Amino acid sequence: MATTWSDDVDIALRREAMAWLALRTNDGLDALTTEEIKEFRFRGQPMPLMDPQRGIRKPAVLDAALSFRTVYRPEGADRPYEDSRGEDGLIRYKYRGTDAQHPENRALRAAMDQRLPLIWFFGVAPGVYHAAFPVFIVGEHEAGLEFLVDAVAGGALQPDSQLEDMLKRYVTVETRRRLHQPIFRAAVMHAYGTRCAVCALGHSPLLDAAHLVPDRDEAGVAAVRNGLALCKIHHAALDSYILGIRPDLVVQIREDLLHEIDGPMLKHGLQDLHGGRLMVVPSARRDRPDKDLLEAAYERFHAAG
Repeated sequence: MATTWSDDVDIALRREAMAWLALRTNDGLDALTTEEIKEFRFRGQPMPLMDPQRGIRKPAVLDAALSFRTVYRPEGADRPYEDSRGEDGLIRYKYRGTDAQHPENRALRAAMDQRLPLIWFFGVAPGVYHAAFPVFIVGEHEAGLEFLVDAVAGGALQPDSQLEDMLKRYVTVETRRRLHQPIFRAAVMHAYGTRCAVCALGHSPLLDAAHLVPDRDEAGVAAVRNGLALCKIHHAALDSYILGIRPDLVVQIREDLLHEIDGPMLKHGLQDLHGGRLMVVPSARRDRPDKDLLEAAYERFHAAG
């Protein structure tokens, strides 16, 4: 029978796991496959960070859960457990089953009681997960059979916490992003093979997930069909109506810029792309840019010109 680790070892495990994830995911920008997640080792030994069979991972040597996951489902498909965000900004993570005393539910409750940071693996494609960390269980709603999750780092941070140094780096304006934004990015990057749709640049830190129709608009769904993987130059060009994409996936550059002389970046990075098709398009038809959303985005580009 496994011996339960001390609090100090538990904290060391969480610290090392999150540092490893930060390194492997570009501080949460990139998704990981289930095989990549299995590569984590703690003190020389394999330590699975995610349970492939269960929603909640609690190693036998810990008193509390280490991670939990939300499985991937294509847009429009129901999930076995429908996790959602409430108006208070907290995530509702459903119980395992309906028994509040199920061992997995008790494991999350123990993490809540001890104010321990956890990892949330959110499925963005089959076998591919976005890792949100650290997150905290900050409450429980027994009638709704759910826990309340604060996915904004620092929500449960205590001034005297042994984890304070580890968490301080996350308690920034950047961590106040809506959770769907990094999840959207991970899904878009996976669909486009982490390459710019316009120029095929393949360096993740230089890439963004751009919306065709802004998410503040009614039609601006947070789905891959409303997104493009773009390098930062082409993302800025799209947002400023310098670059447009026709519904047939042909790139257009604003007319006045086609006649401007301003060095190699303008010539090769924008002008030479005019009239060419997107270099990278998702292989899965469901992930390709939606024609109606492309049409709406192109109309705005055309009107701005």
